[in-house]
Amino acid sequence: MSGLDKMKARILEEAQSTAREITGKAEADAEAAVQAAKESAEAEAAKILERAKRDAADYGVRVDSSMDMQRKQAVLAAKQEVIGGVLEKAYDAVMDLDDEKYFEMLEKLLEKHALAEDGMICFSAKDLERMPQGFPEKIRNIAASKGGSLTLSEKPEKVDGGFLLVYGGIEENCTIRAVFDSKREELSDQVNRLLFG
Repeated sequence: MSGLDKMKARILEEAQSTAREITGKAEADAEAAVQAAKESAEAEAAKILERAKRDAADYGVRVDSSMDMQRKQAVLAAKQEVIGGVLEKAYDAVMDLDDEKYFEMLEKLLEKHALAEDGMICFSAKDLERMPQGFPEKIRNIAASKGGSLTLSEKPEKVDGGFLLVYGGIEENCTIRAVFDSKREELSDQVNRLLFG
């Protein structure tokens, strides 16, 4: 096994351990899960970067600049793999939240995205079926607090979780997948900046 393969295996082993820890904490809500994943990924990226700098100093004496570039690419690929795994596990944990915590999270998401306009809110068939009593009233109250109104659509949408907001024919995707995808890009950019300046 080459030094590069050993380093990649170490990175993946440490990152998998971190991913398990983050996944255990991901039950609070989507934003907390993403924040925990972000902090862990940043800390792990800093450790990897420091180790990579030390290794590069020793390794650079024995190999040419081409090998150095390959090492950096392997580190970046490993980090991207780890971040993707962490976010997918966090996503799964959010989708598996009990109904009470899940709908509390959706409330917070709605408070963040509701507009001062008249619109419609659409859920998946699964979420419509398990929606707690009184949640439609919470939707109306949140919309009213923003200076607008929302009508709950009885027609289920083909989304995995979360909701769609429709204002005047313009749809805002507030699904759990969309939230995670937006955070995934942010994390990938930060890791790229950490590794490649």
